[in-house]
Amino acid sequence: MSFGKDLLRKIKSTELPGENAHGIFSPPYRPVFTYEEVLTKNPKFAAVNIILYLKNDEWHFPLIQRTVNEHDRHSGQISLPGGKREEMDRDFAETAIRETSEEIGIEKHYVRIIRDMSPIYIPPSNFYVYPYISYTKKNPEFILQQSEAVEVIEFPITCFLGLPDEPEIMAMPTAGGKEVPVINFNGYIIWGATAMILSEFSQLLKKM
Repeated sequence: MSFGKDLLRKIKSTELPGENAHGIFSPPYRPVFTYEEVLTKNPKFAAVNIILYLKNDEWHFPLIQRTVNEHDRHSGQISLPGGKREEMDRDFAETAIRETSEEIGIEKHYVRIIRDMSPIYIPPSNFYVYPYISYTKKNPEFILQQSEAVEVIEFPITCFLGLPDEPEIMAMPTAGGKEVPVINFNGYIIWGATAMILSEFSQLLKKM
């Protein structure tokens, strides 16, 4: 399947798969909470960004490898750019754009939000995360915020069309050695909330 310039319109108009897609890559021990239950835990709020751009006439988006930091529960993992909402942010979409600009240097005035995706709660760090899909009209020149990211990995979106309904299982040291479903892309291991969000993105693309 190839995606032309009408990709953005199709993404906006296609119904989200939601939590069923999340469940494919959810660790089996992950607890499930309603939004009301999450609120009783006084969660922190954040937003992440699947930011699309054309490279060699093919749609791509970046993931980051997080900087190793003993104070970060997701230290060293591969994740989407994004971060915690600040008081100055008008909404979560603005959080997603601001954090993407800060972490990997994409000029935010070229970024346009296409749509939001299904929010997700991350119990280990007590974050409630709002994912977005956006695009940039300018090919990005990545400038890393070294305190947050050590590498940008560029993925063609076609890589995510073939995500299996029964994913590979690996024991992850950063999960205390527990076995979790993973996305293995050329040796880059993606798991947890990032894999769950990308599973929904994959299912969305398949529906188009």
